[in-house]
Amino acid sequence: MISPTHPERQERLLYTRDQLLEEGLFDLPQIREYRPRLAEINDLQRAHIGVPSIARLITPAHLTSAGGCLVAADAVMSGEVKRAFALVRPPGHHAMRVVHGIRGFCTVNIEAVMVEYLRSVYGIRKIAVVDTDVHHGDGSQDIFYHDPDTLYISFHQDGRTLYPGTGFPDEAGSPAAWGTNINLPLLPGTGDEGLHRLYDGLIQHILDDFEPELIINSAGQDNHFSDPLASMAVTAQGYAKLADKLQADIAVLEGGYSVEAALPYVNTGIILAMADMDYSKVVEPDQSDLRQQDERCNKRVDQLIAETGELWRSRFSTRKELLAKCGNSWSRKKSIYYDEEGIREEQIETAHYCRQCSGYLTIRTAAAGTRFGDQSAFIISLKRDTCSECRQTAYDEAQLEKRNGKWQYVLVQHIADGEIESL
Repeated sequence: MISPTHPERQERLLYTRDQLLEEGLFDLPQIREYRPRLAEINDLQRAHIGVPSIARLITPAHLTSAGGCLVAADAVMSGEVKRAFALVRPPGHHAMRVVHGIRGFCTVNIEAVMVEYLRSVYGIRKIAVVDTDVHHGDGSQDIFYHDPDTLYISFHQDGRTLYPGTGFPDEAGSPAAWGTNINLPLLPGTGDEGLHRLYDGLIQHILDDFEPELIINSAGQDNHFSDPLASMAVTAQGYAKLADKLQADIAVLEGGYSVEAALPYVNTGIILAMADMDYSKVVEPDQSDLRQQDERCNKRVDQLIAETGELWRSRFSTRKELLAKCGNSWSRKKSIYYDEEGIREEQIETAHYCRQCSGYLTIRTAAAGTRFGDQSAFIISLKRDTCSECRQTAYDEAQLEKRNGKWQYVLVQHIADGEIESL
């Protein structure tokens, strides 16, 4: 249950909608309001493998939040609107591919669900996700880490000072996708000046070079100076100007927990910017807590521009070197903590490479303290283009693991249609 004082409560949306009504935005011909629909379980399973199943881990609110993103995607892709902002909750960017419970207020990664939906329904290939939340989107990073066709850019308060403690430049993607995972950790106290210095000096150039078919803004608003869970200094104007520059096709509400002092104004500014309307008058009524940015923040930004710019420019040669070194597979070990439920997960994820296709993933996961007790699973994740030979090899490995009897669950994820097969 969410208490009346929980940061991720329904007032996050209610105060914003009241502001939009008060300003008369819904009366304008440029603004259209849509009702969300419920996402299907298969929509979620294109992005996630739930243990024991995603259906047993979610509530109707998660289907509504993900469904709101799909409505936004349909509205843009059908040409009914030029851009869309999915004002939904609960958020999702801390939810990883494998889900055992809630972490960082997230169970379902609503952006990843939408990305896979866009690919399945509309055939979109190259997508950029720009995460403007103050917390590193470790779940989005996890899901997109092996995908060279998804450019994930996250700027956030340095993980040495804030949850989840990740999001550093060397987390740049697995060998086959090296360079398409861009982390930009900023010093606490970074404000509008540093943010736009970073965008103008680096992010815009990377987006232009990548040439995505669609840009998605994972629109966390807890970089705001009044947010109670972080220590940044961005204003509503800073956010609106960023939205104006980014020109995202779809924005999705993520974090932002200054429910009265920030969210109504930041959201209003973003909506006006996305509608190509004047947002210059959107100002918080109280800026008494706004701190002047320290010059050290700009020095960090300049360092990121130089170092990450070089990482991006050399991504193809680095990718080639890494693939030559790792051969047919690449593994990583992960220790994952679910702060909402006290779950501790140990995971080994292996990417299997193939010259004929994008290969497949194997995941060995063991979690202690879940709502279902201690759990273990061996998981195969088959990509859209996984060839028949790789499929057979993956199934052979899964059957062997099943015969070994080590795992409570042996599961196969079919990303193309969102089916989860239990062996």
